[in-house]
Formats: sequence, C-alpha cells, structure tokens
Amino acid sequence: MSAFLKAATALQTLALFFQASTAGLLLSSSRGYAMHDYGSKVMYAAAMLYVLAAVLAWRPGGGSARPVLYSVGFLLLASVQVALGVAHVAWLHVPLGVVMFALSALDLVRSLSPRVLLRPATRA
Repeated sequence: MSAFLKAATALQTLALFFQASTAGLLLSSSRGYAMHDYGSKVMYAAAMLYVLAAVLAWRPGGGSARPVLYSVGFLLLASVQVALGVAHVAWLHVPLGVVMFALSALDLVRSLSPRVLLRPATRA
C-alpha cells in the first residue's frame, strides 16, 4: 500500500476525530458552530483526497482495487453526512458520524498493520 494512501487514510481519520471534538463544542461554546463547519469542509476534502490516493495506488501503482471501493463508499457516506448536517437532522447525523469514525479508524489500522500471510501447515 502506498505511503500517500496511508497518509490520506490518516488525514481522514484525524479530520473525523476533529469533527467529533467540535460536535461537543457546539453544545458548550459560541465558536463551536464555526469550528464544526470548517471541520466538515476539511473532512469532505480528506474523503476526496482518499479517493484520489486509492485510485493512484490502484491504476498507476498496480495495487488492489479494494481501497478504491472503500474510499468511494466513504465519500458517499460523507456526502450523506454533510446533507444531514445542513438539514439539522441530528438524530441521524450523530450516529452516522460515529460509524464513519469507526470505519475510518478500522481502515487506518488495517492499512498500517503488517500483512500476515497464513500458510497451510506442512507435514514433516
């Protein structure tokens, strides 16, 4: 997996963590809305960067197409998340944000962990 793809996954996860943090600020600070709004733009840009990195790792890089599917699915979730946030549908926006952070964190762990190849047991 390319370093660019790993960095894009890390940036996306970090942006989602920032969004979770600023969501709490919405309840306690007057600046919370502006920070959450700015963070949503960064998170969406990070999701688009993730798609770009996945395509570059796949086509010119000769890697697997699986990260492309993950990234496009995540961009679709991010689009739904932005629409729900703009519409102030918090009862769907908040749980979807939690799911998105969990999926991104799992993808980050998967991309950073070393590959373990399982071999069939050989008989002596």
